Amino acid sequence: MKLRYILLLISLATLAAPAAVHAQPKPPLPPPANAPRQPARTELPLERHESEVHVQPLATDSTVVLLLGRDRPLSNKTKFAFQQYDRDLHLRQELPLEIDEEFDFARMCAEGTTVYALFTSHNNPGRLLVAAFDGRVSQTRTQTFDTKLSREVVELKALDGRLLATVLLNDQQHVTALLLDVATGQMQYLPSVYEPLPTQLTFVADAASRRAEYVLSQTNGRKSRLLLKRLTEKGQLVSSEFVQAESERSLITAQLTPPQDTTARLLMGTYSLRDPTYAQGLFATDLSKGANTGAKPPLRFYDFLHLKHFFDYLKPSRQARLRLRTERRIARSVPPLRWHYRLLLHELLPQPDGGYVLVAEVYYPHYRYNSYGSYNGPLYSGIGNQYGSPYGNARIFDGYETTHALVCGFDRAGNLIWDNTFVVENLRRSELEEAVRLQALPDGRLVLAYLDENKLRYKLVRGAESSPNDQQVPIQIGAGPADSGAEHATDTYQADLLPWFGSRFVATGYQHVRVEHGKDRDVFFLNSVVF
Repeated sequence: MKLRYILLLISLATLAAPAAVHAQPKPPLPPPANAPRQPARTELPLERHESEVHVQPLATDSTVVLLLGRDRPLSNKTKFAFQQYDRDLHLRQELPLEIDEEFDFARMCAEGTTVYALFTSHNNPGRLLVAAFDGRVSQTRTQTFDTKLSREVVELKALDGRLLATVLLNDQQHVTALLLDVATGQMQYLPSVYEPLPTQLTFVADAASRRAEYVLSQTNGRKSRLLLKRLTEKGQLVSSEFVQAESERSLITAQLTPPQDTTARLLMGTYSLRDPTYAQGLFATDLSKGANTGAKPPLRFYDFLHLKHFFDYLKPSRQARLRLRTERRIARSVPPLRWHYRLLLHELLPQPDGGYVLVAEVYYPHYRYNSYGSYNGPLYSGIGNQYGSPYGNARIFDGYETTHALVCGFDRAGNLIWDNTFVVENLRRSELEEAVRLQALPDGRLVLAYLDENKLRYKLVRGAESSPNDQQVPIQIGAGPADSGAEHATDTYQADLLPWFGSRFVATGYQHVRVEHGKDRDVFFLNSVVF
């Protein structure tokens, strides 16, 4: 009896023991067959609380330029420098950059081999500083501008050595364009681009044709239309035209084909039904048709329901119920369902056959709630939300959540040929900016990808063919396999993925790296990612 009691106690103790003691570590999953290679990595010994790094890949010479800021000890001043890395992520050169402590980094863009970094003054609103770096001649230069009226820079692009900046004015009620000549220090506001909020604005620029084209949305609260304006590189208005729907549809926002394409002039974007806030589907038109006769070009509309993959982010059962409900409404001649989607359009990607690919990220503003019903944080989300700010008593804005990215192929006449969808996870940004990145592969496929902390999530797209949405690989740290366990990242911050050249991306961010038999380290990393 005593022996039986002892055996029972041993058995109970074994059952109560933590599972981790007996559990064997799971073998790492093999990478997908189409997983990208990561042939190069560079680490900078930086902590995110004591530095800032802004990355600009250059496809022209296959280099990566960093604007690196380090906090100076016992000082509020930041020490800046431009660094340039070659295609193997080896440091090619570093040039110091003197920036007065009154300036904070705002935006960065590039043209050819020149990188432009724009800073705004926190002491003198409207005062800007532009730093230009040309790695080809190993030269930097700076220029200041007293714009007086600008409050925040929304977008920045380079055009033939000048900068076109979309800015919010001091009255916080209008958005306009600002032309900055970095070589001469001259600046001018462009009176042809001056719109009241909540205007949505996109533009394309091309140095070869010396043209910039703007797409501006205009609304009376019930319907909205688009106003297209073509400008010279000096900001002079060449032409303007309205594009609007004759029916109950409203045109929300759109992208134009780049000015250097002289064979087509396509406009593609989103439209709504009776509510200019939410998108009902896509529209496309060929603006070159009827240009000589003065006739209005025909508009083609594509409701989201008629796209093959738009609702892939829903469970199959919910998709089926949605389509059944729509069929019943059509059978009863009831007006179509009104969707409540917001889309962020990427610039159009030219294709070898003359067509274009349009990528649009489907997002919604995310909020957190104060359980005590009181305000405990800033509600103004900045200009990145297309000039709006969500105010409320207990509801606090917490970034933009992306649910999926729609990718569509159009022919050179603007006809929709195919559509596909990349369903994403854990993708939230504080500003309304592109998060899903796109590159074309040599075999005609497209890769859509983004960083989720220390994981690279991606999808390979070939037209409308179905493909997995859950493919991922870890960001490789050491020289060995990513699953070797000798080193691994415990924390990753400010992770981003940027298109570089060919079928290559560069992955960036801050990491805390845990070393199994050594000293942990905090770094800013650059990883080359090749599909």
